[in-house]
Amino acid sequence: MLHVVVPNSIPRPLVRTNQWFIVLSVLAAWLTQLHWILLIPFVAGVLGLAMNFNPVMRLAKQFLRKPISEYIPEDRDQQQFNQWIAVICLGISFIGYAAHWLVIGYVFSAMVLLAAFIAICGFCIGCFIRFQILRFRQRRQARGRG
Repeated sequence: MLHVVVPNSIPRPLVRTNQWFIVLSVLAAWLTQLHWILLIPFVAGVLGLAMNFNPVMRLAKQFLRKPISEYIPEDRDQQQFNQWIAVICLGISFIGYAAHWLVIGYVFSAMVLLAAFIAICGFCIGCFIRFQILRFRQRRQARGRG
């Protein structure tokens, strides 16, 4: 099936790779108790947001076998929103572990793990949140408060 390259999009396999990287990093941090592992997806996410260079996606791009146009496109703006959520949760989680606030560490790492895994399974929590925010803003503007 041929997909049209959508400007401002990211091929789905790159998005999925990033999601799996987050899931596996959190699991590795939990299993090894080496919480600094969370800094790896955190830094990759920050680089993606700040410099439009996510090393995980860049590496994964080398393994794509088909032309970019043949992959299902994911909206870049939506993925940036999702990446902000992931980076914030990973950052708070790492700070929690570093400060020995284990509940904070586990809660925020569990949130990012679950959000990424649920997205892999087909429901994007970040997409739902962003949709609700945009819908709220639109309704507010329609009422003349914009």
